[in-house]
Amino acid sequence: MTTTRAPRVAEPRARFVDLVAAEWLKLWSLRSTGWSLLVAALAVVAFNVGKAWDNHRYWPDGDPGYADRFIADGIPLIHAFTTDAGTVMMLAAGAFGALAVTGEYSAWLVRTTFAAVPVRRSVMAAKAGVVAVTMTVFGAVVAAASFASTQAILSTKDAGVSLDHPGALRVIVASALLAPVAALVGAALGSLIRHGAGAVVGSVVLLLLLPLVLSDDRHWSAVLAHALPYEAWLRLVDIPYGGPGVLHPWSVGGAWTVYAVWALMSAAVTVTAVHRRDQ
Repeated sequence: MTTTRAPRVAEPRARFVDLVAAEWLKLWSLRSTGWSLLVAALAVVAFNVGKAWDNHRYWPDGDPGYADRFIADGIPLIHAFTTDAGTVMMLAAGAFGALAVTGEYSAWLVRTTFAAVPVRRSVMAAKAGVVAVTMTVFGAVVAAASFASTQAILSTKDAGVSLDHPGALRVIVASALLAPVAALVGAALGSLIRHGAGAVVGSVVLLLLLPLVLSDDRHWSAVLAHALPYEAWLRLVDIPYGGPGVLHPWSVGGAWTVYAVWALMSAAVTVTAVHRRDQ
């Protein structure tokens, strides 16, 4: 008596949209995700509001032309997103991207993920996409809230500006996109290091400490500094740019290019670093 085996039915290959949905569920199933983003958002907005309120509190009411000079010097836009707020934004976003990747390694869940979906690059592409979208929305909300709140405070002294003010939209967009760029850098380091603390420290060094080492005193140092995301953000939000203090000036287009290159390179590293590497 012979037995006939039933033909094996190949499992359908996971669609990319399914991988994105899975990564979305992984990210938001953690209660810490929402709380960490909320705390980071409040911290960033608080730095900006605090600076605007400080100006409001010590406003020279005896100088009737002070508000006009305040606006002409671009100070309302500087207060719309301060350097302290940008530093906190990059720190929080870089850590978020790093931990979004390394979380599965620390819990050893990455073995299960890659066993279920052997196409590792697709998994990491979905993860990078979810991180980028989440942080883009986060950055947009924080930048818009910061601009609205700071200008509302300054408007009580007739020193606030509207969204159609020259350079205002650029400050908001550049500050909003700082979050996904920093998060993708953190994700790339997480994919390379595969250790949460190490990836977070690496993102701090690369995003925040390295720009402090470089300066505009020499041309080679200025070129290296201009190639970093933090310096690109400073160039984009510095509306009254120029003057005798700028030794090696560069363009707005160059700063946007730095944003794009870092985002694309970081996403590529995140996707390719896990290919044919042991878990």
